[in-house]
Amino acid sequence: MQETIKPGDLILLATEEGKTYLVYAEKKAFQTHKDSFDLGLLLGHPWGTRLKGQKGTYCFALRPTLHDHLMKLKRVTQIIYPKDIGYILLKLDIGPGKVVLECGTGSGALLLALAHSVGPSGKVITYEKEKRFQEVALSNAKRVGLLDRIVFKDIAVNTFEEEEEIDAVFLDLKTPWELLPAAWKALKGGAPLGILLPTTNQVSETLKQLQQLPFTQTEVVELFIRFYKTNPQRLRPEDRMVGHTGFLIFSRKYLP
Repeated sequence: MQETIKPGDLILLATEEGKTYLVYAEKKAFQTHKDSFDLGLLLGHPWGTRLKGQKGTYCFALRPTLHDHLMKLKRVTQIIYPKDIGYILLKLDIGPGKVVLECGTGSGALLLALAHSVGPSGKVITYEKEKRFQEVALSNAKRVGLLDRIVFKDIAVNTFEEEEEIDAVFLDLKTPWELLPAAWKALKGGAPLGILLPTTNQVSETLKQLQQLPFTQTEVVELFIRFYKTNPQRLRPEDRMVGHTGFLIFSRKYLP
């Protein structure tokens, strides 16, 4: 039996020309730049239903994926993008039941991906010093329905309180080298550490400090993604692409 759209469900409304909107299923009209769509007509219909607007154009009612949620979340900071998040999840071995520590919550893009991946039996502990950022991330997590897997904390000076035996740690802040000893202490033996940095001088300083601590298997990587035009008769890359989002550092804790 097909699952149908219920009142209050979040819908990814996709137009024929490819524009997308994240809206709630309710009895009201939704206006795009081209047409007006009666969202109430979707209630009780299956996901994937095509809806006709008042001016004759169409849109599609799709169930939002995690990628959709990340690209549509409310932002007050630069976010970590899906191209980097996917690699981070694999390198940190994030999966059901894991306990993960994140420092630098920001708007919560990586936080949502971590919480989604650890499942109902896992937990993400996220530290942030800016209350405003914390409130936005909390709101984003609540909208996606992942709030019960997240513990929000205020960052202390160079420490993560009493965290220990953590499965993975990720640092996203300006001076991560200041928190490397605390990250080492919090991690399980052999567990992975991940770091995101925008500039090469920050990477150099972090590498210097990593060499002073019991970390091994360190690597630095930068990821690129290139989209293609979807015209089968004129298949070619898009005219523009994002040149740089950040450098990723990964390492593993060892026991001396």
